[in-house]
Amino acid sequence: MNTLDALYAIGAVALAPLWLRKARGGWPERLGRTPTLPRADPARPRVLLHGVSVGETAALRELVPMLAHSAEVVVSATTDTGLGRARQLHGGAASVVRYPLDFSGCVRRFLDAVRPSAVALAELEVWPNFIAECHRRAIPVAVINGRLSARSFGGYRRLRAVLGPTFARLARVGAQDADYARRFVAMGTPEGRVEVTGSMKWDAAVIADDAPGSRDLAQRLGIDAARPLVVGGSTGPGEEAALHAACARVGPGVQLLCAPRKPERFARAAAALPGCVRRSQRPAGGQAAGAPSPTGRYLLDTIGELRAAYALADAVFVGRSLTPLGGSDPIEPVGLGRATLIGPHVDNFASVVGELARAGGLRVVSRDGLAPALAQLLADPAARGAMAKAGRGAICAQRGATERHAAMILALLKPPPPSAGALPVAAPPTEPPALGQH
Repeated sequence: MNTLDALYAIGAVALAPLWLRKARGGWPERLGRTPTLPRADPARPRVLLHGVSVGETAALRELVPMLAHSAEVVVSATTDTGLGRARQLHGGAASVVRYPLDFSGCVRRFLDAVRPSAVALAELEVWPNFIAECHRRAIPVAVINGRLSARSFGGYRRLRAVLGPTFARLARVGAQDADYARRFVAMGTPEGRVEVTGSMKWDAAVIADDAPGSRDLAQRLGIDAARPLVVGGSTGPGEEAALHAACARVGPGVQLLCAPRKPERFARAAAALPGCVRRSQRPAGGQAAGAPSPTGRYLLDTIGELRAAYALADAVFVGRSLTPLGGSDPIEPVGLGRATLIGPHVDNFASVVGELARAGGLRVVSRDGLAPALAQLLADPAARGAMAKAGRGAICAQRGATERHAAMILALLKPPPPSAGALPVAAPPTEPPALGQH
């Protein structure tokens, strides 16, 4: 046990009342007791791709098959929902495992079982013990689709004396934009190892007019196709009530379907949607069609059907954005050609929101502006169509990050020239230097 392990243990005890409220499975794997992964070809390198939850693992959709031509691929996730999504998306092309807690013993057991030749962490996830153990074993670690929001950077910077060596050990960083890149450098990653590669979420976006399961979802819930439908996706605290009030202001005929971001909020979300029909009460395989909600309110309290819900919408609001929760990813509904709104608090997706908004494919609205924006869009099919066309155009214009990240990872698998030696470790700069796009 090291000093960091002791600090983790103290933190775990102090926060136990919070994390014990939510049931968590997979404790042997969380403790690093992952079954040893056999190698089909001992000479073939193995790449570990890590994404925390659903969004990060989905962003790896195109990257996994690209890498699979040259290496064995293992995908890891932390959350139960992320692990389930990883198995859905990548189970045929990659091994899927759970990422361990960052205690040194857990990390050692995990790496003994997986034995990666290189590691790529999606977005951030730079846990000190994990990075240090990979460094000790000469396993290069990269951050891909790198994102370090202003809010996160503020907290990390206060701990730079502790976290600086962790960031300095990163072999490569592919950042989504120049602002994120500057923050990685400021945290201690040498500037020569950081480049702007864009966001893989543009490549993972599917441009389509419909989604599998959408018609069955509408039928089971009893949604009326003749009346306008607003879908609130990945909603956070207070947003279901705000959407309910906004839709009521637009008119009594407007239907609302909300999909909370976190399952533990399903009951509270239902209370904010009076008379709502809950998807869990209308499972697939039941009656042919469900009776509609008398209030026109519906709750998607299941996992894995948000895309189908988006496909039913006349207008979409992307949640966790009316309050400072960082926002949620708006690319999926835009790719489906749905007129999309989002709140002003989008630190976690600032680059994506900025690109879509500049192109006219997304509109940022305040809480007070939500009802007027919905009223205008629902009354104007031409405006919805123009927004959809602009948004899809922006998605297509931003593609290509996955290929750049694949090239970065595969380069880590090649031994350095004899004269190159080890990568230098630089002290964190006091101010982030200017970085241009590479």
